[in-house]
Amino acid sequence: MAQKMTDEEWRAFVSYGTRTGKLSTVSADGGPHVAPIWFLLDGDDLVFNTGKETVKGRNLARDGRIALCVDDDRPPFHFAVLHGRARLSEELEEVRLWATRIAARYMGEERAEEYGARNGVPGELLVRVAVEKVVAIKDLAA
Repeated sequence: MAQKMTDEEWRAFVSYGTRTGKLSTVSADGGPHVAPIWFLLDGDDLVFNTGKETVKGRNLARDGRIALCVDDDRPPFHFAVLHGRARLSEELEEVRLWATRIAARYMGEERAEEYGARNGVPGELLVRVAVEKVVAIKDLAA
């Protein structure tokens, strides 16, 4: 039977392994734009990088509202959707620091510096989202 995840459960769920998030931003015409992202949780913030001139980057600069879905597509199926507002930073030291931390999760510690250097450059943004609402359900098919 499906159940709501606790705060501790959804945090562990979205942080497990190399699960990607499906980020939804608000397009210029008001419609949704969805793209996969690498991310980390930092306290109550969702943290990720994106290019300033990407669709995501432009959308976030105009309207910071986001929703991020993380799911497990294997039975018994689980998901978490996080909602919030993005704050953007172009502070290069901060962008590179978080690009390296995020890369460690997805590419492993041995390649983190390589990816941090690649993704922590001018033109990249650090995006911090204060998580305001979470809908997280486990065991959908149990």
